[in-house]
Amino acid sequence: MQIEPTALSDVLILTPRRFGDARGWFSETWNAARMAEAGLDLPWVQDNHSFSAAKGTLRGLHFQSPPRAQDKLVRCSRGAILDVAVDIRTGSPTYGQWVAAELTAENGRQLFVPKGFLHGFVTLTDDAEVQYKCTDLYSPEHDGAVRWNDPAIGIDWGIAAPILSDKDAKAPMLADIGTPFRWEGAL
Repeated sequence: MQIEPTALSDVLILTPRRFGDARGWFSETWNAARMAEAGLDLPWVQDNHSFSAAKGTLRGLHFQSPPRAQDKLVRCSRGAILDVAVDIRTGSPTYGQWVAAELTAENGRQLFVPKGFLHGFVTLTDDAEVQYKCTDLYSPEHDGAVRWNDPAIGIDWGIAAPILSDKDAKAPMLADIGTPFRWEGAL
C-alpha cells in the first residue's frame, strides 16, 4: 500500500497494490495490521456504498460532530469522482483550506478524511459508485453540512450547476456553523 500526504497533512491518499493476471486483478484495500504500522490504527464500524446515476451529482459537504465524529476512507468502485476534504478545525494552520483527489475504479486510489474535515464529492461519470468506511456509526443528531459552493472555501468542483439533494442545496455557510472541532496538532 502506498500512502501519500496531500497539501492538508492529515488527509492522505492510499493506493493499494493490484495483482493482475489473465482473469483480472486482486487488491487488498485495507489491512489493519499494516495500517497500524503506518499510524492508521482505526476502528472501522460502518461501511457505506452510494450510487449516483448522473455525472455532475454532488454529495457534500458533510461532517459528524463529536462525540460521534467520523474518520472516513473513501474509494470509487465504479466510474470516477472528484473527492474533496476541507479542514474545519478551529486553530488549524490550514483551517478552511481544501484538497481534492480524483478517485476512479481504474486508479484504485482512496482518500483518508480524518475527523475535523468536511467531506464531499462530485461524480465525473454517469453510474458512479462510491464506498467508504467510517469510524463511527451514522448519527442524525450529530449530522452536519456546509454549502458546497461557500465562497469562503472556494472549491473548484469543475461544475457550475451540480445535481444536489435539498439538504445539500440549503446547507449553511462555514462561517455560520460554529465548528465543533479544535486542532490539536498533526495526527
